[in-house]
Amino acid sequence: MGCTSSKPAQEDLKRVSAPGTGRVGRRSSMGMHAAKPATLQGFPLQLPPTSPLTPSEYRERLVACEGEQSCRLPQAGCLLRYAFVTQRGFYPEARQKSNQDAVFAKHHFADGPENCFFAVFDGHGSNGTLCAQFSKEKVAGHLQDSIAAHDQASSAMTTAMLETNEQLHQSPIDDSMSGTTAIAALVQGRDVTVANVGDSRAIMGHSTGGPLRAECLTRDQTPFRLDECNRVKKCGARVMTLDQIEGVKDASKQSWIDEDKDGGDPPRIWSSSGLYPGTAFTRSIGDQSAEHLGVIADPEITEHRLSPEAPLLILASDGIFEFLSNQTVVDMVLNYHGNLLDAAIHITIRAYDLWLQNETRTDDITIIIVMASDFSESGK
Repeated sequence: MGCTSSKPAQEDLKRVSAPGTGRVGRRSSMGMHAAKPATLQGFPLQLPPTSPLTPSEYRERLVACEGEQSCRLPQAGCLLRYAFVTQRGFYPEARQKSNQDAVFAKHHFADGPENCFFAVFDGHGSNGTLCAQFSKEKVAGHLQDSIAAHDQASSAMTTAMLETNEQLHQSPIDDSMSGTTAIAALVQGRDVTVANVGDSRAIMGHSTGGPLRAECLTRDQTPFRLDECNRVKKCGARVMTLDQIEGVKDASKQSWIDEDKDGGDPPRIWSSSGLYPGTAFTRSIGDQSAEHLGVIADPEITEHRLSPEAPLLILASDGIFEFLSNQTVVDMVLNYHGNLLDAAIHITIRAYDLWLQNETRTDDITIIIVMASDFSESGK
C-alpha cells in the first residue's frame, strides 16, 4: 500500500519519542540509453478542484518517457510498446521533498533484440532517493552482466537484487534506516520474469475472450501476509501497529485484519530493543539495521508469458495502488484505446486525486505500462 502503510515510521514516531565504498568490477547501466525522461510542461491537465497545486506546479512534479517507446521482438513476432510516468509526491510540511521513486525502462537491453527490462524502485527514509537511484543503476548493471553470461533469468534477477543490497551496504550511502523496494520485469521475447522485493506490484491484463481482467503477478511482502509475519517474528521482530506501540491498543492481541481495513495504521516491524525500524514491508534493498529482524532483499520470482490473451503488463509503486484497485488500473489503460502515455499520465492523476480525497498528502507515484501486439503466426 502507500506512504502511510509502507514507509518507515520515523516521522510518525515523533508522536512517541524523539528518537566504506561499494565493490567495483560491474558495468554501470548509465550508458545503456534507457528511455529518455521528459517533463510535461505542455501537457493539458485537469486536476481535482481541491488540488493544493496549480497545473504548472503539478507538471513540475511529473516526469514521463519522451513519448511512447516501441520495439519489435523479431523471434517473438510481436511489437512491444511502453510508457512510464513518475510523479513527486505532495507533502505540505516539505513541499520540496524529492521524488524517492526511480524508474528504469529499456528495450534491446544488454544488446539483445529480444530483451527488455523494466523496473520501479520506491525509496524510503532520509536517504531513500539515493538508495533508489543507486539500486536502479546497480540492478540493471548486474542483470546486464548475467545476461551476457547466459545465466538463467530467475537466478540472474535474484543475484542482481542481493548483490545490489550488499553493494549498497558498502557504499558511502547511509542505508541503516533507508532503502528501497523494487519491482522488476525482464522480458525475453514473450517470456516475462518478475522479481519483487517489498510492496510495489506487477499486474497483467488477461482475457479468455472478454475484456482484460487484472491478474496480480506479485504478493505484497508485508506483515499482513501470515507467512511473512511469521518469518520476521522468527528472526526476533516485534510486529505491532503504531497504536499498539503507543499503548492505545492492546499489544498482546493482533489488531489488524487486512490491508483494506487497517485504518491507516498497518502492522510494522520493530526491534525488541528499540523503536526502530518501523517498516510496514518485510523485504527491501538497504535498511541495514532491519536485516537481523528479517527485512531481507531476497526477491520472490514469478514467471509469465505475453500472448494475445495476456498482452498487458503493468509495474507500479504502491502510490498507485493505495486507492486504485488492480482492475481499475487495467480498465483505465483500456479506456485510453492503446495510448499508453496518456493512460499512464491519467492513472497517475487519478491516484493523486484519490490520495487528496483521503489524506492531506500524496505518496510518490510511478507506473510503467507495457503492451504487446501484432503477434505473427510464426511466433505462436
